[in-house]
Amino acid sequence: MTVSMRVMSAGDGYEYLLRTVAAGDGDRSLSTPLTRYYTEEGTPPGFWMGSGLPYLGGGELTEGGRVSEAQLQLLVGMGRDPITGEPLGETYRQYASVQERVDQRVADLDSELGPVSRAEQVAAIEAEEAERGTRRAVAGYDLTFSVPKSLSAWWGVADGGTKSLIADAHHQAVAEVVAFLEREVATTRVGAAGPDGAVAHVDVAGVLATAFDHYDSRRGDPQLHTHVVVSNKVLTVQDQKWRTLAGRPVHASVVALSELYNATLADRITGMFGIEWEARERGQDRNPAWELAPVPDELISEFSLRSRQIEEEKTRLIDAYRAKHGREPSAKTILKLRAQATLATRPEKRVQSLAALTANWRHRAGEVLGEDANAWARTLTGTGEQAALLRADDVPLDTITDLGQSLVAAVGEKRSTWRRWNLHSEASRQLMGVRFASAADREAITGMVTDAAEQASLRLTPPELASSPVVFRRPDGSSRFRHPSAVLYSTEELLAAEDRLLDRSHATTGPTVELATVEKITSRPDAEGRRLGPDQADALQRIAVSGRVVDVLVGPAGAGKTTAMSALKRAWEKQHGAGSVVGLAPSENAAQVRRSGPPGTTAIVCPPLLSAARCAAPSMP
Repeated sequence: MTVSMRVMSAGDGYEYLLRTVAAGDGDRSLSTPLTRYYTEEGTPPGFWMGSGLPYLGGGELTEGGRVSEAQLQLLVGMGRDPITGEPLGETYRQYASVQERVDQRVADLDSELGPVSRAEQVAAIEAEEAERGTRRAVAGYDLTFSVPKSLSAWWGVADGGTKSLIADAHHQAVAEVVAFLEREVATTRVGAAGPDGAVAHVDVAGVLATAFDHYDSRRGDPQLHTHVVVSNKVLTVQDQKWRTLAGRPVHASVVALSELYNATLADRITGMFGIEWEARERGQDRNPAWELAPVPDELISEFSLRSRQIEEEKTRLIDAYRAKHGREPSAKTILKLRAQATLATRPEKRVQSLAALTANWRHRAGEVLGEDANAWARTLTGTGEQAALLRADDVPLDTITDLGQSLVAAVGEKRSTWRRWNLHSEASRQLMGVRFASAADREAITGMVTDAAEQASLRLTPPELASSPVVFRRPDGSSRFRHPSAVLYSTEELLAAEDRLLDRSHATTGPTVELATVEKITSRPDAEGRRLGPDQADALQRIAVSGRVVDVLVGPAGAGKTTAMSALKRAWEKQHGAGSVVGLAPSENAAQVRRSGPPGTTAIVCPPLLSAARCAAPSMP
């Protein structure tokens, strides 16, 4: 994902952004921050963004203006006006520390407890509170916009003028996406939560943001990226009060923002240089990456040392997990392991000048390309004719309707239910191969295709039962008591598939396995010496003799479901013969895991729910 997000805590959570900022003022005769600080050690100072700026400090702050450390401390660290120091609404909440919570709970223990029981309970309390950690108020969101690898590689070895043009395109795309976030995502919550209260999502006067440009990855590879810190403080349009930015819509929209940034940046680069983009496969269970066509994979690989380092450590952690638990980690666990790998391999960031970095990048690229890297970079600007750029009016309405239908089909292959941001993300992916003349044209068509996909979907969220006052209605008449991105969709086809599965779960005409056969299998260890626990053996016996056409085995991660199903397979084939078990998997990666299982295991890739229902033919044992 090209746009990533981390939640920033109140206090000193912002300080990492200032550690690499150049101490000098750069060469003022040069035009852009990236060229001005070319020979300075460090990165350019941060600059202000967001249409909420005029409401701070009497309008003293302007977009593009330099951010000082004191201003950042006031806004992000303390939740105050960066000019006047006045509080912006309520102060950040203070939460009890781990030790304070431990002390409070220990003080509440029964005074009659004996020393041994008391020590045991104190130890349990300390362990529980240490696991919970210390909660801190949310001060903002760090949205990191990174240009694609191929574009970073070209930017890294290009001359100063080309560097500036690429950086300008990147900054314009970032600004367009931030403006989109202000229009479509940013809201605040008004009202009292709880069973007797109602919360409305109301409009805000833009966002307050600061942006910091960085040049490289922690391994010194070219990685042009910008940290955009969006403050959690927003001004409510309805009553002009400062409140907090609604966090759930921001989290839900990150993937859609990332896809929109990728597409908008691609439009800018093609419009400037006439260079085409192409989709390149990135492996199992990953969407293709769009890269500049003239940039070879070998150069991208050379400048991906940090990514390879993380992937190698992640693979090692997965192997260790598999050896310890005897099963594959879940998708959620893999994400945690990758985060662990990222932290474990994170080196200290070296502060260098862009000039020094560029010299190193050109040397490395020259060895890969077999020619002068700077000369190669100049040839990219003339690699193709100026691409045709579409306007929104160029796209027929029939095409938009057809795209909406195909969009629903594509999303339905990945999930059984979805929301608007899922559709919007997929719409951006489907339109990535088309170049638009402006960000407004792209946003218009992407929004229309998303609307068409919503119309083609089946709405599961019920409509509002009561009409809302005019002040709590949006221009389209919808209620502000429900965020637009919270509406849940599916299709009649998917619901029908669910019905078929439910019907088959009630049918008891399926083949069974004799109880004696199951007991023999469950009482012995498998080829690796593992024995089933009583709960696993009981579950297998119930499934084997039930006769239901569809049976479900549910258990938390680590409960031994895979081991249990392996034993069921052995019992089934003992009764019905070798090859009578066919495994269904929701993805190619999961199917590969099944194929690497016991000999004779067959795996068929079936997308979630719908295809599984189609694959589960009534005649299948």
